[in-house]
Amino acid sequence: MAGPDLRDPAVLDVLRRGRIEVTGRMVAASNATLVGTVSAAGCTFECVYKPVRGERPLWDFPDGTLAGREVASYLVSEAGGFGVVPPTVLRDGPFGPGMVQAWVDTETTDDLVDVCAPKEVKRGWKRVLRARDDDGAPAVLVHSDDQRLRAMAVFDVVANNADRKGGHVLAGDDGRVYGVDHGLTMHTEDKLRTVLWGWVGEELTEVEIERLSVLRAQLEGPLAEELGPHITLSEIRALTERVDLMLAVPLFPEPSGYGPAIPWPAF
Repeated sequence: MAGPDLRDPAVLDVLRRGRIEVTGRMVAASNATLVGTVSAAGCTFECVYKPVRGERPLWDFPDGTLAGREVASYLVSEAGGFGVVPPTVLRDGPFGPGMVQAWVDTETTDDLVDVCAPKEVKRGWKRVLRARDDDGAPAVLVHSDDQRLRAMAVFDVVANNADRKGGHVLAGDDGRVYGVDHGLTMHTEDKLRTVLWGWVGEELTEVEIERLSVLRAQLEGPLAEELGPHITLSEIRALTERVDLMLAVPLFPEPSGYGPAIPWPAF
């Protein structure tokens, strides 16, 4: 089944009102993650559906809020022009309210995050972490120095993404790079955990600063109202403060030292 153009506004309309048919489940996911199709007005495409009732309780995130955080992440990505989150809505489904997101068809030959031997690091790639593999041999966590991936890294800082695993980075067959699994975002405390630390200390580009400026203006306008059903006022204020800090100090930040800097597992 050919996927839709994820930039087409009609995709959101189908996600909001289409008929969802569940066809399977991602058994490795920690929360109930169902896959299927959504159909409306003669248009059918694949989707991911995460019902709120299937969310596993966490000690540091309020129960029943992960689906809303996924939608908030999409809204922030769109408002700032990052374009790194697939179309995502909150709606009723076969197993109750939940997050419904357009499926991303991927280009499997385009790896953007990897673990390899030190001698195998590709030219220009960013080194994140040195480690050893299961056999005790040296290994390096690396990622591509790709502008699309860099946009995701900026987005993750402002979204306060606590779970940017390598497996959550998808190279779409449309030439775009998407991130998925944004349930652990938008917390008021600093929880940034990511495999995309390769740009630490580098200055933001004019394009990145412009995106943050646009996002900041949107937070003074309609975006705050759109976010209201999905995250708290305190979390909206914390989001605004993170944007302000990046504009005041336009550098990729270092790990805060509060908890681990990289999610586990990293993929």
